[in-house]
Amino acid sequence: MPYKLQPGRMYMMPTHFGPGAGPRQGPDGRGFDCKDSPRTTSYSVSFLTRADQLDALLPQGFSLAGEPVITVTVSYITEIEWLAGRGYNTLGVSFPAEYTGERDRARGSFLAVLWENLADPILTGREQLGFSKIYCAIQPPVVLNGHTRCTADWLGFVFMDMCLAEMTGVPASETEGEAAVEVAPDGVDEDVAAETGQEPLTGTLHYKYIPRTGEWGRADAAYAVLTPSHTPNRRVTAQQTGRGSVRFHRAEWQDLPTQYHIVNAFSELEQVAFRGANIVETVGGKDLSDQRILK
Repeated sequence: MPYKLQPGRMYMMPTHFGPGAGPRQGPDGRGFDCKDSPRTTSYSVSFLTRADQLDALLPQGFSLAGEPVITVTVSYITEIEWLAGRGYNTLGVSFPAEYTGERDRARGSFLAVLWENLADPILTGREQLGFSKIYCAIQPPVVLNGHTRCTADWLGFVFMDMCLAEMTGVPASETEGEAAVEVAPDGVDEDVAAETGQEPLTGTLHYKYIPRTGEWGRADAAYAVLTPSHTPNRRVTAQQTGRGSVRFHRAEWQDLPTQYHIVNAFSELEQVAFRGANIVETVGGKDLSDQRILK
């Protein structure tokens, strides 16, 4: 007898073997509290570019918000509970944007792309959450004489170099609390604010797109998505600021057959002025089950 999907359980392909375990559903169906894990160290560099270049990367309904400052972040994540204590690395590129829909208004960092070096979070993040995730290799940081270098490559072709230097610690009093860049206005509930038009929702913005099989010009899913900024379990344990630089290396199709157009878009961004670098260490987070569609 053919199987039926169990109501209320989370499935991903292949569905034939029952509900799948992942970031938002453990082997017994429970979630993960993300209080004392994972542990994350993030290296980021920001630079000012041209507004028209970033506008060209935004889907319909989105617009640039504030200065055209792009931030490139490499994160090393360990002790992940849903991976039974293992970890993975990420490389994200984001810039400030806002979304205006028929019902919702949202403002935050638009995550244009997130590279990861493990298939499991890529698949769950794309299908379940709507993150624009793709694969690359991300090497451990190399530290020498006060300089930290992070690199990313695809099958040996290094397409991103980041360097941080002259880093100084931020006082503990300034690093306490949530490690969230976007924070909702004091005293304003995000959902109520959206309904009344007082303030926009805040968090990380994404655009989910999945093509319809056999009808390649149509979409099965195409809509804006928000990761709400509220992350009460995430604690900043250390932070440093300093000077940094980042470079995306222009690629030919032969170098990056499925990603050269993405890397080249970043390599063509004019670097008007660098806006500093950060190293942030955090503990805890959330399982992103609060992810929501924007309408």
